[in-house]
Amino acid sequence: MVKSQPILSALYDKASVHLDERFGGVKDGLCTADSNGAVHCNKHIKAEPAKWARAIGHCLLHLGLGHFQEKPRFRDWNDACDCVVEIFLSELKFAKPGDEFREIPSVPDEVKLYERMEYMNADERRKYMNFGTAGIGAGDMLIVPENTNRYRQKVDWQAVFAAGLINAVRSAVATASSETGGERRISRYEREREWFIDSYPLLGAVAAMVKIIDDPTVCIREQISIAAVRPAIAEIYMNPAAHLTAEEVKFVMAHEFLHAALKHGERIEWRDPYLWNVACDFVINHWLTEMGVGERPDGLLFDEQFSGLNAESVYDIIAKDLRIYRKLATLRGIGLGDILGESSNSKPDTDLDEFYRRALSQGLSYHEEQGRGYLPSGLVEEIRALSVPPIPWDVELARWFDEYFAPLEKKRTYARISRRQSATPDIPRPNWAVSETALDGRTFGVVLDTSGSMDRYLLASSLGAIASYAASRDVPAARVVFCDAAAYDMGYMRPEDVAGTVKVRGRGGTVLQPGVDLLDASEDFPKEAPVLIITDGYCDDRLALHGREHAFLIPKGARLPFVPKGKVFLMMR
Repeated sequence: MVKSQPILSALYDKASVHLDERFGGVKDGLCTADSNGAVHCNKHIKAEPAKWARAIGHCLLHLGLGHFQEKPRFRDWNDACDCVVEIFLSELKFAKPGDEFREIPSVPDEVKLYERMEYMNADERRKYMNFGTAGIGAGDMLIVPENTNRYRQKVDWQAVFAAGLINAVRSAVATASSETGGERRISRYEREREWFIDSYPLLGAVAAMVKIIDDPTVCIREQISIAAVRPAIAEIYMNPAAHLTAEEVKFVMAHEFLHAALKHGERIEWRDPYLWNVACDFVINHWLTEMGVGERPDGLLFDEQFSGLNAESVYDIIAKDLRIYRKLATLRGIGLGDILGESSNSKPDTDLDEFYRRALSQGLSYHEEQGRGYLPSGLVEEIRALSVPPIPWDVELARWFDEYFAPLEKKRTYARISRRQSATPDIPRPNWAVSETALDGRTFGVVLDTSGSMDRYLLASSLGAIASYAASRDVPAARVVFCDAAAYDMGYMRPEDVAGTVKVRGRGGTVLQPGVDLLDASEDFPKEAPVLIITDGYCDDRLALHGREHAFLIPKGARLPFVPKGKVFLMMR
């Protein structure tokens, strides 16, 4: 009967309930409890099962409610605790009280009742006596030295009681929501997901909206050996054939939560999808190991040399040795990324990008406020970075221009008369002008991919942006080279000509290296001038820039076939 009560079941499992030959209470007492979690039952007395269940539950609640405290008037304290426990059991409608049961007067709590007892007269005091389980005139709480039994570990009884309360609430909600009126079956993956919701605020909001799919047929179809995530429709796939422990399930689920919430699928940019997935796995697994979330299963990607690095830095390292890192396995398997792409299923109505950002930001605040444990600085930085809206590609490109072309100092000169003074045309006015010497060497190179695979709309928008930025920063001309199967030197062009009057030549395959070499060998192109390379990624497998400052401008979703050393800007419509 005690084990079937959800609140008391957890306490019963941890406690030691046994018959005591040398029962310490009076002859009519049923049982007592000691501070080490032992419930001593009187072997020499007979009672109905319901009465025994009530008495055992009473003693267990003394443990769960933290009643074993040293007090100057310990018997008053014992009586006050007895009253609170009996009221709790009566409201719970658990089992049958003793034959001597009488209604207990209103009790605020055990601490306040204990304080009031000091000033009660004998008649008033008698109202709160003998509600314990040790019999008339005896206390049912015994404080004994800790760890008297060397085979028993110290138990946090209040934490066990709290877990019992949580289980009871879950059981009640499941029963109320079940169509059959019975208890809803919860899979082991759902239980671990609810652990994040209840106990780990950093990932609780993400866990609450993600759907767990543990169908073996789906895992076979998607070639998932352990787990995978599809962020676009908020689904995590867990393969039951992986035979993970409960702690390993927590680790794996947290791994997939972070993939989705940190938008690793969208941050791939120009990189190789599988190697990017591997880089993200190294970073996430290191964070989760530091945070102590669950237990890392054997064989998962982990390397101390990547400690403190972000995913972009790890990618740059592993991309230099493809033969080794392409043989590594993610949670999905060897050569398969566990971040899945779009699905034919309909997407949820929620704005997932906004949700993931908000969920992690709020989770971080709750985690820090409640002091829930250590968080790696790299993870905190990424979560905070998600809260900042992404910078548009054209703004990033403008900042790149600012790094190389500082504003020029303008002076008024009568060499160019201002035309704004039309009211007094006879009076000459000086105009703003820049000296010709200040413009010397103020240029940059453009290597433009003109192959047939280039999107003409993106090409037009990128050239327009380049022209406007160059003009606004007083760049008189840019050195332009078109590249497809060969390089075509267009010479120096004014910004407005780059934007509007360029006729693209050649629509064959793309080789960019001759264009770069042409600029580098040109005697009239400054060695310190930067080069902007515009391509869709279908180009040379390697590109040598000879140490020159450079950047790439590619369409969003395109991939570069090499690891770039310069900045990469992603064009969007």
